[in-house]
Amino acid sequence: MTQGGKKKKRAMNRSIMLAKKIIIKDGGTPQGIGSPSVYHAVIVIFLEFFAWGLLTAPTLVVLHETFPKHTFLMNGLIQGVKGLLSFLSAPLIGALSDVWGRKSFLLLTVFFTCAPIPLMKISPWWYFAVISVSGVFAVTFSVVFAYVADITQEHERSMAYGLVWLLFCLVVFLLCLYCIQYLTLQLIMGFSSESVAAFIAVLGILSIIAQTIVLSLLMRSIGNKNTILLGLGFQILQLAWYGFGSEPWMMWAAGAVAAMSSITFPAVSALVSRTADADQQGVVQGMITGIRGLCNGLGPALYGFIFYIFHVELNELPMPESPSGGTVVSQYHLQQNSIIPGPPFLFGACSVLLALLVALFIPEHTNLTVRSSNWKKHCGSHSHPHSPQAPGEAKEPLLQDTNV
Repeated sequence: MTQGGKKKKRAMNRSIMLAKKIIIKDGGTPQGIGSPSVYHAVIVIFLEFFAWGLLTAPTLVVLHETFPKHTFLMNGLIQGVKGLLSFLSAPLIGALSDVWGRKSFLLLTVFFTCAPIPLMKISPWWYFAVISVSGVFAVTFSVVFAYVADITQEHERSMAYGLVWLLFCLVVFLLCLYCIQYLTLQLIMGFSSESVAAFIAVLGILSIIAQTIVLSLLMRSIGNKNTILLGLGFQILQLAWYGFGSEPWMMWAAGAVAAMSSITFPAVSALVSRTADADQQGVVQGMITGIRGLCNGLGPALYGFIFYIFHVELNELPMPESPSGGTVVSQYHLQQNSIIPGPPFLFGACSVLLALLVALFIPEHTNLTVRSSNWKKHCGSHSHPHSPQAPGEAKEPLLQDTNV
């Protein structure tokens, strides 16, 4: 080979290596918008669920117009089918994102989550049908949490998961995604619209404090397992208070406890992430998201069935405020004073009690040494012996596709 040919070959090799370095540094995107950050996941979660939150009130109206006699029951069935499909598909999508990269599946999950929205105007029947089927791909949390695990150290993950979950909870509180709770406040407790708005605002502020300051302090002081147990304890207290509460001040106290119980999910996600290999984060986060999707489906279905048994429908909501400023309460509210005000919440408290008993058996310390050595062995078998990582080069998430 001539000297000129060797120079051309070396120049070509340098160009290829430079291109690969740029691709890896920019997370697989040719544009490059900076280093991977938790804020990317926060923005995705906020915008996705904010779009859905804006449709909460119109969805209830369309649902009531389509199924006027069994509104809560049909809402539970729709969410139940969606949750079951999410439970089945979330681990698979998480595993595929481990192999083929996060970005493609993140786009896929966000698209299918928002795909049913235009159908609300076209056909309500198609809208609710597509919502049910969209559960197959509407598992954004599994990909987002795996992405967060890719770009954070183990001691940072609980705080990062708390930040992502905080944005989701803020959307929930501000846009009433879980409307059963707020409808119950109006239906049984006689809360006015202003009282519900104030209640949501207080819960939002307390959740910010709980999932930023309180969660970080608890993880450092009492550890991951005890943080989970504490969150489950607050959850039991909150649901029992909603179930037995008969006075407005009890609902306010239960709301404060509910904000503290929001630390459970990010603490569980951090615990599972620490016990999994780096190349299996999508699988384990998919399992958590799948179980969460199943419960989000079974919960409304079961609550809807219980509301159906107790003959609670949207046409029994409190009437508008009277000229004197008080709320005209429906006859159902007067009948509920003689029995348990919130039977579904008591059932939820019993379920969380079982979860608390199971959580007691979580090991205090996980064997991270074996997992770290396995990961190093896995990385060593796939890396070139003459291409060490630069000291200042950070580990990038699986955002690039494998075919690049």
